[in-house]
Amino acid sequence: MFGKAAWLGATAAAALLLAAGSASANNLDKLQQFKITGSSLDIETVDQDTDYAAQLRKNLEMINMPPGFKIDLYAVVPDARHMAIGRSTGMVFVGTRKTRVWAVTDRNKDRVADEVKVFAPPVDFKVPNGVCFSPDGFLYVVEHNRILNFPAAEFFYESPDVAVIVTVDQGQLIPVEEESFNHGARVCRIGPDDKLYVALGQPFNVPPKEKMALYDETGIGGIVRMNRWDGSDREVYTLGVRNSVGIDFNPANGELWWTDNQVDGMGDDIPPGEINRQTAAGQHFGFPYYGGGLVRTADYQDETPPADAVPPVVETVAHAADLGLTFYTGRQFPEQYRGGIFSAQHGSWNRTTPIGARVIFTAVNEDGSVGETKVFADGWLLDTGEYMGRPVDVAQLPDGSILVSDDFAGAIYRISYEAPE
Repeated sequence: MFGKAAWLGATAAAALLLAAGSASANNLDKLQQFKITGSSLDIETVDQDTDYAAQLRKNLEMINMPPGFKIDLYAVVPDARHMAIGRSTGMVFVGTRKTRVWAVTDRNKDRVADEVKVFAPPVDFKVPNGVCFSPDGFLYVVEHNRILNFPAAEFFYESPDVAVIVTVDQGQLIPVEEESFNHGARVCRIGPDDKLYVALGQPFNVPPKEKMALYDETGIGGIVRMNRWDGSDREVYTLGVRNSVGIDFNPANGELWWTDNQVDGMGDDIPPGEINRQTAAGQHFGFPYYGGGLVRTADYQDETPPADAVPPVVETVAHAADLGLTFYTGRQFPEQYRGGIFSAQHGSWNRTTPIGARVIFTAVNEDGSVGETKVFADGWLLDTGEYMGRPVDVAQLPDGSILVSDDFAGAIYRISYEAPE
């Protein structure tokens, strides 16, 4: 039984939580109507000139890359996950698995960030991992169970109050009863059809059979697409995904490509990770019948997989945790990289000998088939098994260099190229 003091304390705490929730909802209502929220103009920033930043630069001396490539610290960004780069300013908006979205600005264009500050502080974000820009400059933020659209984010970010459109309201992206702390970080892209695509990881290592009908219907363990303005006309575009935390469209033909993290607990060397190529809506990519590649799961070994299940175009090393990817469209890097995919491997957490923590490159041919996949940048994982950093996402700056986010070190790195003499 609660004592009187404990009961009063619990009641007061509950009242504070309700008040905070009401204030957050009220702020969102005001922002949708272009009204001020009264939030402080003193927005939280991250100091970039610190001993911590200096040590990160020193750590980068151990990174291995092909000749001519150089890696530098672009910004210190706590919990940095997926990135979206503004077309007009080159600003970098960075999602996290916590409660913040960061706005990263290189004002003097020396290719090092001058300012890192909280974006839209009046908004109460919940796991705003997925950020992506539309071609006309609208910033989408996909949270665990909500999608917000920020028109003119590159303009409004200077103040705490920003224009916002609710694309999918809280609790409407997935059924609330299916919310989970596991595999809840979303990613997004705007497709060539001008629709919003969102990957929805399913919460289990391998889902129970009684969940599959619901998951296939709602797109959990898949990729959904919808009208990017109001979330209407939603459909499940991709089936048979475990947990994709990296999607992109091939600019050459508009096909959707994505990574997938495969089943844990099957051994150090199986199942493989995946890079997948999707050529039509509604294709099934094998999970949970396959744990990765063509390796069957124990839970579904007696079940018949879909006859038309699509295997991955690239099988990566087991448990390296393939996350963000991007097609390279720049002109700074040598010809061999143009049109190919740079992707991040976060690094294993349950493998006897850790592997990953690196950026890999996959050559993509004109017909959409793949060439060789090889390690492009590594050195964040020491021979002792200690992680010095864990890459999450790769994005391309307007000058053709690429950025790599690292949620372990809380940083973004810039990789550039200058032809060796």
